[in-house]
Amino acid sequence: MTSGGDAPGMNAAIRAVTRTALFHGVEVVGILNGYQGMINGHFRKLKSHMVSDIIQRGGTMLKSARSEMFMKEEGRQQAYEMIVEEGIDGIVVIGGDGTFKGARKFSLEQNLPVVGIPGTIDNDLYGTDYTIGYDTALNTIVEAVDKIRDTASSHNRLFFIEVMGKDAGFLALRSGIACGAEAILIPEINRDTASLREHLEADNKRRKLSNIILVAEGDETGGAFNIAEQVKEEFEGYDIRVTVLGHIQRGGSPSAFDRVIASQLGVAAVEALLDDQKSIMVGLMNREVVHIPFNRTIKHHKDVNRRLVDIQDILSI
Repeated sequence: MTSGGDAPGMNAAIRAVTRTALFHGVEVVGILNGYQGMINGHFRKLKSHMVSDIIQRGGTMLKSARSEMFMKEEGRQQAYEMIVEEGIDGIVVIGGDGTFKGARKFSLEQNLPVVGIPGTIDNDLYGTDYTIGYDTALNTIVEAVDKIRDTASSHNRLFFIEVMGKDAGFLALRSGIACGAEAILIPEINRDTASLREHLEADNKRRKLSNIILVAEGDETGGAFNIAEQVKEEFEGYDIRVTVLGHIQRGGSPSAFDRVIASQLGVAAVEALLDDQKSIMVGLMNREVVHIPFNRTIKHHKDVNRRLVDIQDILSI
């Protein structure tokens, strides 16, 4: 099952789970449309040929949806009844923090083995170095920003570019370094408009032809449009533009890196179920597969690499 926001590489994980289970002689059932599909009994038997030619596709063949019904005890009970009726005795869920919160509660209430695979472009789950979709989203951002810089340089413009990351700045920080951004604004680092003003004044003195500032959508200063308006009031001479990359970051063919880790984690998830594991997430730490209890990955906060913040400050002079 896939749940929450889609991420490039989810299909690769579905393929890996399906074929690993079949390799071990286990029947596979796809749950369509996330937890809502579980409640409604939307199931599909999966065979090996049904997951052919999907490893390179973005999105999720099982579809995804958010479910308010699953947040209620009666909704989860209905889902469990459907699961029992279908003869399902173990579940692999692919998604992010919200998906795992639901999975943990469901697993505990029904004593049902559930294993999670981290699939979110935000890369904000504790217990894994990388989540499926993060690398692809990074490359999508870099490609877009490189193109924007071409026009920024041609017209001496200041561009504020907003990327996804409502509660986490992983995408903004790493893509900003890769793009040579002059400044990066993320929720984890409190930088007021005064410090941004000083930075722009320094750039102005150095006669930089273009300025690219990356803003995580969740930055507490108010998002790209709000920040741009504040700067515009103080720097009337700047030709300021705002670009919101939006859902383009979620789409596209997954990178080789995302395809490989999706395959690794898909295999690991099935093996964990066969080993009687439950209520855990399979992740990658220091290139090795690890098992992290849902309770830990939900409660603990994953912080950005502070050394990367320092590197950005050094390289943006």
